[in-house]
Amino acid sequence: MSLKNIYVTMPTLAPLEEVNELMKGIWESGIMTHNGPLVQRFEKEVGEHLGVSNVVSCVNGTFALQMAIRALKLKGEIITTPFTFIATSNSILWEGCTPVFVDIDSETFNIDPQKIEEKITYHTVAIMPVHVFGNVCDIEVIDVIARKHNLKVIYDAAHAVGVNYKGKSVFQYGDISCTSFHATKMLNTTEGGACFTNSEELDAKLRRIRFFGFENHADIVEDGTNAKMTEVHAAVGLANLKYLDKALEDRKQKYACYKNELSKIPSLSFQKITEDCNYGYFPVIFKDEAELLKVMKALNDENIYPRRYFYPSINAFNRLFPYISMPISEDISSRILCLPLYYTLTISEIEYITSLLVKLLNETDFTLDR
Repeated sequence: MSLKNIYVTMPTLAPLEEVNELMKGIWESGIMTHNGPLVQRFEKEVGEHLGVSNVVSCVNGTFALQMAIRALKLKGEIITTPFTFIATSNSILWEGCTPVFVDIDSETFNIDPQKIEEKITYHTVAIMPVHVFGNVCDIEVIDVIARKHNLKVIYDAAHAVGVNYKGKSVFQYGDISCTSFHATKMLNTTEGGACFTNSEELDAKLRRIRFFGFENHADIVEDGTNAKMTEVHAAVGLANLKYLDKALEDRKQKYACYKNELSKIPSLSFQKITEDCNYGYFPVIFKDEAELLKVMKALNDENIYPRRYFYPSINAFNRLFPYISMPISEDISSRILCLPLYYTLTISEIEYITSLLVKLLNETDFTLDR
């Protein structure tokens, strides 16, 4: 049995003394919030590091999506994927819009662009695709569809920090891209998020929206909210940003370690990676749900805690949406399991996990030697 609990993920953290040094400045200045110097510095350094010009930080990734919808003045139907975290559709509902689900590609797990147009109606105002597990959507096709039908595009890029596409940050695509700086993401501020846009007009609008709709602290010109990132969260983000490239390389190596070993198991399949990815997650697809559940229980018995991302398929939450069948998303969601993957996870622990999986999936009774 494993000597310690191994969870699906853990935060990548800078040394505490580096965070404390930034915290001292906050205590000395007495500035805790209201677009303080560390928030401004965090936005600037993130933009420089990722190669994006306009970064509008906020309290979390869900608020980032809501701010994007509000900035684009969207009212109507927004086409999105059922294979995502509930926050994607929550943001649509909270802004008074209607999510319309389009099934996913069975290999990439992203929204299937070939199925989008059949869901477009007179009421459709936007498309909100998700770069699932940091795997880039079919951006070109989505852009063509959006232009053809005069639709806005908001990318839910919560998983996509550090991902590039066609030589530039994935955050440069769409009218607005939104990400999360939650504790488990590649770059974290404990809780946080951001909107990215190439439009100076939208950048200014987003900044007003996150601070109650104020312009120059004088007049209310937007239907805004309170979504400001604090100086404390920005301090954590600034400290962690220094280690982002190292964390990305670490994830890539550990992802390869998993893949090399688990590819030996014929019954397992894996996400098809497109042009670029940050390897923030390691999902595996089992032949059926029964096999997944048996493996999951066996791993839990060894103090190893993978997670079913994303289960169930969002369209199945019938208290929120009228049920419409999404057969591919529902099938994948019933068979997918994300294995532990994080900065402090050791290669020996990965080898232990993979050896258990090899043994489990080569034995009909799924028993382990004790």
